[in-house]
Amino acid sequence: MRNWFTPIAISVAACAVSAHAAPPRHAEITYELLRDGNSVAQIVDRFEHDAKTYSLTETWKGDGLYALLGKAVRTSRGIVGRDGLRPLEFEDQRTGRATARATFDWNAKTLTLQYQGAPETRPLPPHAQDKLSFAFDFAFEVPDGKPVTVNAADGKGVATYVYQAAGRERVKTPAGEFEALKLVKRKDGPGDDGTEIWLAADRGYLPVRILVTEKDGSRIDQVATRLATQ
Repeated sequence: MRNWFTPIAISVAACAVSAHAAPPRHAEITYELLRDGNSVAQIVDRFEHDAKTYSLTETWKGDGLYALLGKAVRTSRGIVGRDGLRPLEFEDQRTGRATARATFDWNAKTLTLQYQGAPETRPLPPHAQDKLSFAFDFAFEVPDGKPVTVNAADGKGVATYVYQAAGRERVKTPAGEFEALKLVKRKDGPGDDGTEIWLAADRGYLPVRILVTEKDGSRIDQVATRLATQ
């Protein structure tokens, strides 16, 4: 059984942007995670910012047999800069596993990763995000039509991807129907997973759907069931 606690492995850096956005200062989004149409987990994202700092907490709870795997909690906190979110600390806690941590030092330009061992420090990649903050970074820096470089950092390492804006479309979710900006991840080979992200333009570009199509054709769909903002 694949571990559903493995979060959708995407993290989008805020480069190639067109305009500054004004996201809600408080947002809570509940998602249902579906695998090939079957419910796997419930996810709740809680995001707060004061235009200077931000905090973000994500909680995963399995449905049915997946409830036996326990819970997962990911947190990210950092600074709201002129170029979008700048994470300082990221933490990923899961039942039965060691905690993964990433620490971002923007002054020293270093990234420290820790998971099951001694911390490892390496150069901070440009426009760095963690695997939780990326989606909310779009609420501050809206992508334009140019390719967007993706730097996914967590306690285990950093992965790089490329996303492309694919226009706007109406997306229907249990949380409502939204005018959305769609992003599509570029595939680097025939075995690469496909990823699509829908950002609700009429709700501060908050993420309302993330769809991953795996190389075997399996579909992992994270869909908003409730969206509350202040």
